[in-house]
Amino acid sequence: MNSKCASVSKVIPFSCVDGPGSRLVLFLQGCNLRCKNCHNPWTMGRCNDCAECVAHCPHQALSLVAGKVAWQADVCKQCDTCLQMCPQRATPMAQTMSIDEVLRHIRKASLFIEGITVSGGEATTQLPFILQLFAAVKADPHLRHLSCLVDSNGMLSETGWEKLLPLCDGVMLDLKAWGNACHQRLTGRDNALIKRSIILLAERGKLAELRLLVIPGQVDYLQQIDPLAAFISTLGNVPIRLNAFHAHGVYGEARNWPSATPDDVEALASALQDRGVNNLIFPALYL
Repeated sequence: MNSKCASVSKVIPFSCVDGPGSRLVLFLQGCNLRCKNCHNPWTMGRCNDCAECVAHCPHQALSLVAGKVAWQADVCKQCDTCLQMCPQRATPMAQTMSIDEVLRHIRKASLFIEGITVSGGEATTQLPFILQLFAAVKADPHLRHLSCLVDSNGMLSETGWEKLLPLCDGVMLDLKAWGNACHQRLTGRDNALIKRSIILLAERGKLAELRLLVIPGQVDYLQQIDPLAAFISTLGNVPIRLNAFHAHGVYGEARNWPSATPDDVEALASALQDRGVNNLIFPALYL
């Protein structure tokens, strides 16, 4: 079988915020939503070698070689100028990595982590790579103890989930708004497929965590609290993580949105608890 390759934005060898325990996190490039509040907006698109970033790099870490944008890691100062100006919402620092290259990263960290999480962007836009990576981890006697999780927006068909779930130990999924109109305004897409994904994952026992992002004045959770709570109650004892929005790292109009306060989160938590939703995880910190 030919080894798949993926466009990888970043590899973090040790993370304690992307699933349970210490985990290696693989951030894949590309997303099928355009969330105004995205904290990794440069992972949305793919570099098309337009070279808009090359002349503006203050450290000359970028160049055009045979029509392709080339990045010199040893020269780069991580100033993010290229990320801020990219018309594709991409990064010239993304790397094409093979399964074997990623496995080498995992093996180096394997004694110090509980598992791996594939995130993004939207991880499932590169589904064939994830399938082969997780199969390789499960087949390796030195790695098979690691749990394999996916951090997803839920925009995957049932056919896609049927391929992934036998190899995946769990999925952490965001429900960014309850109503279609609000979701469309925030992300550019409706959420019908996302809700179907949530139900399917819960039925299969693979919904590791459902996340609600509190954005004051932007999300409709409180306005739609009755159908939202009723929906969550059908999922079983799934942990519901309440996250607090902050504007650090976002682009566009969301940079001017107010950060969520403990009172904002508590208002949603109380409304959910009043309707029997009690398996809540609160933010570890507020910015």
